[in-house]
Amino acid sequence: MKRWMKWTLGIVGGLAVVGYASKDYVFLHLPGWLAPHVYDNRPVNWQAGPATAALPADQRPPNIVLILADDLGYNDISFNGGGVAGGLLKTPNIDAIGHDGVTFADGYAGNATCAPSRAALMTGRYPTRFGYEFTPAEVHPPKWFPSGLIRTDVAFSRNIANFPTDWEHKTIFDEDAARQPATVAPKGVPGSEITIAELLRGRGYHTIHLGKWHLGEAKGMRPEDQGFDESLGFMIGGQMYLPENSPDVENSKQDFDPIDKFLWANLPFSVQYNGGDRFKPARYMTDYLTDQAVAAIKANRNRPFFMYLAYNAPHTPLQALKADYDALPQIADHRTRVYAAMIRALDRGVGRVMAELKAQGLDKNTLVIFTSDNGGAHYIGLPDINRPYRGWKATFFEGGVKVPFFMRWPATIAPGTRITGPVSHFDIFATASDVAGATLPKDRAIDGVDLLPFIESKKTGMPHNTLFWRDGPYRVVRDGDWKLQLLDLPHVALLYDMKADPTERRDVAALHPDVVARLKGLIAGHDRESIKSAWPSLIRSPIAIDRPLGTKPRPGETYIYWSN
Repeated sequence: MKRWMKWTLGIVGGLAVVGYASKDYVFLHLPGWLAPHVYDNRPVNWQAGPATAALPADQRPPNIVLILADDLGYNDISFNGGGVAGGLLKTPNIDAIGHDGVTFADGYAGNATCAPSRAALMTGRYPTRFGYEFTPAEVHPPKWFPSGLIRTDVAFSRNIANFPTDWEHKTIFDEDAARQPATVAPKGVPGSEITIAELLRGRGYHTIHLGKWHLGEAKGMRPEDQGFDESLGFMIGGQMYLPENSPDVENSKQDFDPIDKFLWANLPFSVQYNGGDRFKPARYMTDYLTDQAVAAIKANRNRPFFMYLAYNAPHTPLQALKADYDALPQIADHRTRVYAAMIRALDRGVGRVMAELKAQGLDKNTLVIFTSDNGGAHYIGLPDINRPYRGWKATFFEGGVKVPFFMRWPATIAPGTRITGPVSHFDIFATASDVAGATLPKDRAIDGVDLLPFIESKKTGMPHNTLFWRDGPYRVVRDGDWKLQLLDLPHVALLYDMKADPTERRDVAALHPDVVARLKGLIAGHDRESIKSAWPSLIRSPIAIDRPLGTKPRPGETYIYWSN
């Protein structure tokens, strides 16, 4: 056999072994026959509560339903007069949660990317307190496989770093970090952290997770290990909404985005129940998760429950149900229309969940929270999803971290309530604790605060005067009306007066060196309370603040480098 043939067969064989050994994970970019087996759809039998309630719904501890969208842009809903495609798509069901309860005018995500943001939400803490700084994207073969032979996270990162671009600012691949041996500890929220689900289960709540997790796949980190009695969804950062070739789907691929290429090549269409076998959802993912949420509400109508409904919409891949796409002929651009159709399905799902709570007599004594894990993503190529704010997902400009943030609880919260002043995702932890009558942990710093006293006007002032965000060397603080962004590529400090300039258009750092110095001190203090990331960043990617990916660069444009 010729030498080149031996080398080819050896490489293919090696990839096959690693692919099979790591088949439970994503970003392998390997043929479909190496992917994990996905069984046909099977029914989910939700654990039923008592046949009759011990107490009427209004005399029981309130149910808590947390609905989390994925990469929803601030302008993607019509609540503030906006909406996709210049307002051609309305979101009446999502809007109603805000109109019927409280809206937080300055609601912030715990981070600007999916996984660290969810870590903050689940624990009530800055994720940098426990080393959860970057989205986990690492894949390693099992321990018996020769170490260092292939690292698919390195291959993925190098692929992005080498992706052709006409922009002068290139993605940086960290060769030194890539040469480090695989970390022994798995990547995710450690079992030593206390989640909302654990807190509420300790108060007798039945706890349910639906949809995206993205906080660790290893034993001890999965939702069923972190306080959830039942979990139906997927552990990784995304899934297909339908098979690509389904007659019921409309697809939009972004050829300018290397991550999109990996998603289409590798994401399965599957879910798991409590860590069991993967199986196909019965229908379009957003509608399927809604169906199951409705079924779980019915099963638990006679006991207090906490439901974490984590839709993956409208995260890429952009796939819409054809019926939703066809219902929006007024939107001419194909990609925008697919995206709008995805949000149409999300809004429909929220409406169905709210209707089921009412049908079961649970509406008045259920706290419903709606928010997004971060702002809209630049890599889908749509320009206005975070309007009027600058920036995108993965940046700490307002477009990346300012999110829709609503709470509805008719028994307690007056309709049309509006709270100004910064609040964060990690406040949900402390608020849920109060609602359930739980005691906050005393053995660790809890960064969230109970929002109910502010909502009920029993407490004056702002919930937070100071909030921090960190992503590698990119560090940001908002303190009162000042917001300082410290960048290292380029090495610059950007200072914004959020009262006079809430959309961050005018950098006033040169006018207020004393403020810059003081805020740098706050960031240094926060760093001292944080720890080093539990895993390294392999890539640093540039993101233009004022234009989406796939558009032409502008001379002198503002950009940041995102680490992951």
